[in-house]
Amino acid sequence: MKIGYFYFLSLFFYLAINWLVADDGMQILQTQCSSCHAITKPTDNSLERLWTRKGPDLYYAGLKFQKEWLVKWLQQPTVIRPAGEFYFKHIKKGPNGDEIDVSSLSPHPKLSPNEAESVANALMSLKPEGLIIPGKFKNEPVNPSIGAMFFGKLRGCSACHATKEGGGGLSGPELYDAGDRLQGDFIYSFIEDPQKFEPHIWMPKLELAEADLQRLSSYLMSLHRSQQKEGK
Repeated sequence: MKIGYFYFLSLFFYLAINWLVADDGMQILQTQCSSCHAITKPTDNSLERLWTRKGPDLYYAGLKFQKEWLVKWLQQPTVIRPAGEFYFKHIKKGPNGDEIDVSSLSPHPKLSPNEAESVANALMSLKPEGLIIPGKFKNEPVNPSIGAMFFGKLRGCSACHATKEGGGGLSGPELYDAGDRLQGDFIYSFIEDPQKFEPHIWMPKLELAEADLQRLSSYLMSLHRSQQKEGK
């Protein structure tokens, strides 16, 4: 009887602490992050809002990110979109054509370890219904060479995205740590229908067959930052 009592008491305190941490993280989101990011679904879905927003929408962050990555990134932010949220605002003429105007990019604020944990918990709680179907991504193994060819040459994804540092496009988010940063069901669902998440987003709906959706999603989930350091 005593064992059961202490078990439920421990469970209560565990849930209470997690609730308080998430609540503190939500307060940080509302006071420090909401000026750049939408943490609730925007009522304005116009193209103008997309052009003028300062950072990506986060109202579906719990469906998109992996918590461990969030905690680390919030403490030591790295560049995810080399040319900023809207690349037309951050390019300039260079000797060899257009290049990124680094001086126009604002660094992301750093959070303390406790703040990062709280904010990550809050972000992981943002899971609106209807955007993904859990379990759609099958995580089937894919040959890296075939996956890279499918990504780059057959579907043209490398025109906007990079799967290795120093290579690929600059207008979209880098993907060489996609397997660390993103959830498989999100990758699958976003590729399947980007406009379902963000109306007017310029990423095209590719109308891929199911086998190709799985192949491309598996390839992206196989990419990890550690591979960059190892030169793979």
